Amino acid sequence: MMKKELLDYCLERNILLDNFLLDNLQEYKIDSVQIFLDKLKSTTGKKFLNKLLIEENKSLVKKFIKEISLSKDKSFFNLAEKLNLESSEFIEKNKDLEKFDTFEAKVKIARSNPSIPRSLVVKDFVTHFKNRYSDLKNIMQDRPEFENLISIGKISQDKQKISVIGIVSEKKMTKNGNLMLEIEDLTGRMKVLISNNKKELLEEAENIALDSVLGFKGLGNSDILFVSNLIYPETILNERKKGPLEEYALFIGDIHFGSDNFLEKDFLKFISFLNGDEGKEDYVYKIKYLFIVGDLITGVGNYPNQEKDLKIVDLEEQFQKMAELLGKIRKDIKIIISPGNHDCVRIMEPQPLLNEKYAWPLYELENVIITENPAVINIGEREGFEGFDILTYHGFSFPYYANNIPKLMLEKTMNNPVKIMEYLLKNRHLAPTHASTQYFPNEKDSLLIRKSPDIFVSGHTHKSGVVHYNNVLIVSISSWEGWTPYQEKFGNTPDHSKVPMINLKTRQIKILDFETGEDDVKRYEEKDGN
Repeated sequence: MMKKELLDYCLERNILLDNFLLDNLQEYKIDSVQIFLDKLKSTTGKKFLNKLLIEENKSLVKKFIKEISLSKDKSFFNLAEKLNLESSEFIEKNKDLEKFDTFEAKVKIARSNPSIPRSLVVKDFVTHFKNRYSDLKNIMQDRPEFENLISIGKISQDKQKISVIGIVSEKKMTKNGNLMLEIEDLTGRMKVLISNNKKELLEEAENIALDSVLGFKGLGNSDILFVSNLIYPETILNERKKGPLEEYALFIGDIHFGSDNFLEKDFLKFISFLNGDEGKEDYVYKIKYLFIVGDLITGVGNYPNQEKDLKIVDLEEQFQKMAELLGKIRKDIKIIISPGNHDCVRIMEPQPLLNEKYAWPLYELENVIITENPAVINIGEREGFEGFDILTYHGFSFPYYANNIPKLMLEKTMNNPVKIMEYLLKNRHLAPTHASTQYFPNEKDSLLIRKSPDIFVSGHTHKSGVVHYNNVLIVSISSWEGWTPYQEKFGNTPDHSKVPMINLKTRQIKILDFETGEDDVKRYEEKDGN
């Protein structure tokens, strides 16, 4: 950097430098120096920046140097020595600085779901379901539980032990308390019966979703099959993968920026934490991935009279101000954003990328990656390590299953959504029932879980939860919006400002809490006077 360039910048910003700082800052990149000077000026309130000011604010200056070195320019770390700030403690604490900077966050889209706009006809839905059946059959058919697996059209009139794989088209209880299903495959239709004498099996079968693809094993013929065993597609991993490097992934969503109920102070505290301003945890600088799983903004016109609940009524302005907040996050963190039902994209799933006409400020952020919903994102891939597959889905289908599947109804799963997520992993589909969500019928069903993910993360319910299911880590995210009348009406009790964090090397999981209680909005706890 030229001396004149530095002096011109200082003149523009009304900053005076003594010769000590002027000499020592010239060898660094102008943008790094600009950040440093702006931080020092705004924090100390001084326009004349000199050696004495540096000595009086050593810890603050060290912090600024470290932040800039980690997020932008690792050579800037040498400035600490030039300003006589080095100590054995500072050197020891930051000796891994170069290592942190070199393992850059690795992100790639492992699966996207593009839909070419077109007019839909009945044939599109028929093809969609036929291909879904075939794909799930191919996944299931080698399972050892099947005995004499046969297509429906090839079953004879002779009673025999058989297994079939079919899509459930009808479901009803008989007068005798048995459960009768009608299933079909590509060769025909048949009835299957689960007897009330098999209490556990009947209880399990009552929770079958229409249009799900299942295996049925039992005794029967072409007229009817008496079921002895149900076989689900299941999403299963053989092991819980661990990465070679200590890096962290965080999961948030349902920010609802633009709402009167947005928890701004909580969110600013979160950003401050990411930038190393909250506490002295060394792991903060190892956070490399931030997933935002839908409802980044609160949108406009999502429900009647929504304008009464808005602080910002212009859609483009909501995205613009949200981008300004995300722009404060240090640039070595990759921010992966997928849409939700409030983000001004079609409700029909798979949802496309955020509309660039309105969300253009997000596209201009260098560390932001925008995906469809759902999507599979691979993170942390290194030489000799395949990385982690993260399945992101906002969760618009969840209310249907919470309100229609008996077991999920009893467990009030809109307040315990990890149970819904387990159910969908069991069925290997994000919305197996035709009526559970609006969807775009592609040739390949975009909501089918073809490959078992390492992590399945979702939102929409505003409830925080973390569990494992068949070695798949399930993450449900909380909200950054206060308790709304809509949630109160339906008995939804949201969690606020909780952030699940996973160490990709050890798989240790921690829930970070950024709830300050300082935002002037209604929270669920107020219901009980707390």
